[in-house]
Amino acid sequence: MSFTPPDDFNPPVGVALEIEPGLRRVLCPNPSPMTYRGTNTYILGETSLAVIDPGPEIESHLHAILAAVGEGQKITHIIVTHAHLDHSPLARRLSAETGAPVLAFGNWQAGRSEVMQKLADAGLAGGGEGVDTAFEPDILLEDGAVIEGDGWTLRAIHTPGHFGNHLSFEWGDVLFCGDLVMGWASSLVSPPDGDLTDFMASCARVRRRDWRVFHAGHGAPIDTPASRLDWLIEHRNGRESEIIAALAAGPANAYDLATRIYTETPPALIGAATRNVFAHLVDLTGKKQVAPDGTLSADATFRLL
Repeated sequence: MSFTPPDDFNPPVGVALEIEPGLRRVLCPNPSPMTYRGTNTYILGETSLAVIDPGPEIESHLHAILAAVGEGQKITHIIVTHAHLDHSPLARRLSAETGAPVLAFGNWQAGRSEVMQKLADAGLAGGGEGVDTAFEPDILLEDGAVIEGDGWTLRAIHTPGHFGNHLSFEWGDVLFCGDLVMGWASSLVSPPDGDLTDFMASCARVRRRDWRVFHAGHGAPIDTPASRLDWLIEHRNGRESEIIAALAAGPANAYDLATRIYTETPPALIGAATRNVFAHLVDLTGKKQVAPDGTLSADATFRLL
């Protein structure tokens, strides 16, 4: 199965565009290899407005969100999918401007799996994706929590994997999926903030529903959610098979495996590839298919069991 991302997604920055009745999207001016065209900020509702993922602390983006509030409208909820720097920091400024509370699963450490917490306690730090360590929501949302405004209802779904405190939000047959699923790239899973075991479980959980469309944290709407999830799961399973095949030749660490598997990856991106391989090795260790020689760590040598 192959997937080619659309090349025609290039909306104007800072403009609140209606993408379906009752829903607008404002593109943030933070394009990068990790964010594609930039962060998608969603504005849901007609009178009481929910802002989903206000984005990074960029003054012009704050003004763009506030400018989208029309006569008779008020921002009543500020909702954050997860505490990466391209999604959450502007929440506090927007809250101060509007009086609306910030809602999320928890702070940047909430929802972290036990194995990832142990790795973090041992000194493993994030891989440069940018964690908002100052993030603290006003209202905590548990899995299944319902949020309501005038004319709209959202249900929170805890979907850890890309990040421990990651939430997706059900709006009828629509899912605001944050960075769990994206149409332009596979989602990053980088320990200790990302956990591949959780990620695969979250994908499988979301796959059980029949969704009409996914609105992701970056990129165009995903109009074939089931196919995209199948691609993403197959992609990860394929990478796992490559790692197992490479280890069949003998024990190796994550870096050695990455250089052997990611043969067309530029040297500057080998670090990210190495962390991706390590995420798979942690998952395979949990499934008792591989084991580290000694303590589980990013530098450990792994062997097949």
